[in-house]
Amino acid sequence: MSAMNSLPIKPIAPEVCVAPQLEPSSMAEAARLGFRAVVNNRPDFEGGPEQPTSAAIEAAAQAAGLAYRHLPVSGAYQSPEEAAELARLLAELPRPVLLFCRSGARSAKLFELAQHAG
Repeated sequence: MSAMNSLPIKPIAPEVCVAPQLEPSSMAEAARLGFRAVVNNRPDFEGGPEQPTSAAIEAAAQAAGLAYRHLPVSGAYQSPEEAAELARLLAELPRPVLLFCRSGARSAKLFELAQHAG
């Protein structure tokens, strides 16, 4: 990783990237990198009390000028309804958009499902 970008971002589609768990402090960097929206796919406290809450990340995202949505989904199963909701969010949110969860895999899988739902 370069010094310019310390966020572990993986592109999965034009103007759509995924990342593992982001911190509130990551929001300013995401904005600096050109992202305009962030979607958190991780339920609060899934990783225990040290995991930053959606509310804390949302406040930091808004302070950085980013659109923010919380669409928590299980790591084991993403429903057709959740995929449809992500498709709806992707249609309304400004791009580029950054999705994140614990590792990035769940967000990538949900995005793939959303392509078929939308």
